[in-house]
Amino acid sequence: MLNRIKAILGENSLCVLATCSENRPHCSLMAYIYDIQKNILYMMTLKTTQKYRNICHNPQVSVLVDTRSHPFGSDNIQALTVSGYCSLLSDTQIRSDILSQMVDRHPHLQDLSNHADVEVLAIHSTAFLLMDGALKSHHFLLFNPSSFVAN
Repeated sequence: MLNRIKAILGENSLCVLATCSENRPHCSLMAYIYDIQKNILYMMTLKTTQKYRNICHNPQVSVLVDTRSHPFGSDNIQALTVSGYCSLLSDTQIRSDILSQMVDRHPHLQDLSNHADVEVLAIHSTAFLLMDGALKSHHFLLFNPSSFVAN
């Protein structure tokens, strides 16, 4: 099942990012890239957004990725909830590399990547909940998130 989780994260590029501050949840549709070696989802946003302000106050986040856009049919839809925490990239070289990879995968984000107030979000996974249809669920708690690496 962990291989399926890696596959879902690698095959998709859009997710819903849920943040929360002062007991007020906020969801955002986000483009992402997945580093399977580090088990980190990377996204970018402006420092003026609600999600950025929320993360600055509360780095705990949740991400939803699903397979409904895949041609498997409605009986095989899977939804993956990733629980984790968000950090901001401060290393300028790594940040530049991630922004470049983001634009390679999502060319429509070129202008955003060049904006003076762009920030790179790194989502570190701590738990997964994979729903396989409406009734089957698989829950994985990662005590050491870095232990979830590629085979």
